[in-house]
Amino acid sequence: MDGLARHGAFLRALNEAPRVLAEGSVVERLRRHPAGLLDPHVANAGLLFTPEGREALAGIYRDYRDIGLRHGLPTLLLTPTWRANTERLARAGLAGRDVFAQAVGLLAGLRDEVGARGENVFIGGLVGCRGDAYQPAEALPREEAAAFHAPHVESLARAGVDFLVAQALPALSEAEGLALAMARTGAPFLLSFVLRPAGTLLDGTPLGEAVARIDALPGARPTAYMVNCVHPSVFREGLSRQLSASPSLGARVVGLQANTSRLSPEELDGRAELDTAPPDAFAREMARVHAELGTRLLGGCCGTDERHIAALAEILAEGAPGVRQP
Repeated sequence: MDGLARHGAFLRALNEAPRVLAEGSVVERLRRHPAGLLDPHVANAGLLFTPEGREALAGIYRDYRDIGLRHGLPTLLLTPTWRANTERLARAGLAGRDVFAQAVGLLAGLRDEVGARGENVFIGGLVGCRGDAYQPAEALPREEAAAFHAPHVESLARAGVDFLVAQALPALSEAEGLALAMARTGAPFLLSFVLRPAGTLLDGTPLGEAVARIDALPGARPTAYMVNCVHPSVFREGLSRQLSASPSLGARVVGLQANTSRLSPEELDGRAELDTAPPDAFAREMARVHAELGTRLLGGCCGTDERHIAALAEILAEGAPGVRQP
């Protein structure tokens, strides 16, 4: 398929499939690798340029790809570029390297490995905020954010992603700028926030207000919204509170990539020890999110690995008790 056809296929899956599977943690699994593969500036992006690094990345992505294939679920794989902005690439000695083409090429190759079975495997171009995702005070103002993020967003779009996604956004202002930059590429795009139990972003903006303000930006309406890097119970509580004030919000917030930990962002930030939960417990929590809120795009963040995503895929695909059927 060409780029426009892939965009259309992604939009059909997102809008029409009763359930869509997103990958689980990638960076955290690499952090536990005995070889200490992560770069302090760009996290996993630098692994694209070493045989050992590419092998480690490919192994993790294959895990998630194969889980989706086994269960017949549309599956999202996200490029290892969350920290690959211009400043960080320069600090890591990667300025001038074609990080984005390499990242998309890695995932496209994994999709091609399975031939026609890979038609429902979708590649997302992943970006993050400039600063610390847990520190909203570091967020860029809207116009500065649009200019700052434009180079890597545009590079991902040119490299042939099926959609763009910005994750772990702590503040409205930088999310607005990302929406402006992403919209200019013409690719479908998602914005994903970190959420408090009260239903606010880390900067205190209510989720409903954030969605309404971004949706009102001329020509910059996202395809949809997500939440990531929080426990499913936090998402349930926060979104439920927001839905009471903005009932239409459920049609815009369609996804969750959840932590297994119930700890707050501040408690997780810089934590050396892994705080996780058994795969079956995680899957049950996610099934409850799907059943109660209708959230259809489900995957994992901190604390998850292939076991958690396999348990989640199984409970979704089999329609276990409590999972709403289409």
